[in-house]
Amino acid sequence: MSRKTKETDIQLELNLDGTGIADINTGIGFFDHMLTSFARHAEFDLKVRADGDLYVDEHHLVEDTGIVLGKVLAETLGDMAGTARFGEARIPMDEALAEVALDVGGRSYLVLKAEFAAPQVGQFSTQLVKHFFETLASNAKITIHASVYGDNDHHKIEALFKAFAYAMKRAVKIEGKEIKSTKGTL
Repeated sequence: MSRKTKETDIQLELNLDGTGIADINTGIGFFDHMLTSFARHAEFDLKVRADGDLYVDEHHLVEDTGIVLGKVLAETLGDMAGTARFGEARIPMDEALAEVALDVGGRSYLVLKAEFAAPQVGQFSTQLVKHFFETLASNAKITIHASVYGDNDHHKIEALFKAFAYAMKRAVKIEGKEIKSTKGTL
């Protein structure tokens, strides 16, 4: 899928049945690292090429990447027939601990409990952590509850992306043929 605006040009490929191969280039080193970590730990193959108005700041590029990744997830997941639907993970990274619970059942919502001491990690604004997950959840139509504590912002953000990866891997696991809903549809 691609998205081109006056601010960004994003191309993204996703394979949920992959092995964790990542080929990421957004121009924001720390964001590349987080998306690579997500792909590796979810065992999804992910390719991202993103160009944007980084001379302004990284907001538009991170937001639009979240939009495209969310839309690709929604399209790839379809009606979710046969999937586990729910996933959760607790991931430590040194002093940091992140927890993510999610539902890929077609309703978007984000609850994120996280505080960051620094305004940036590398060229990545810590304010964009919430915005990225909010944008992704909205476009993927998934509910995400996430929290993290620790001392090091790099560790906290990375633990969040890894916990999100493991929760997604568990939620999209095929466990049958039916849609897990009392309504019979999502």
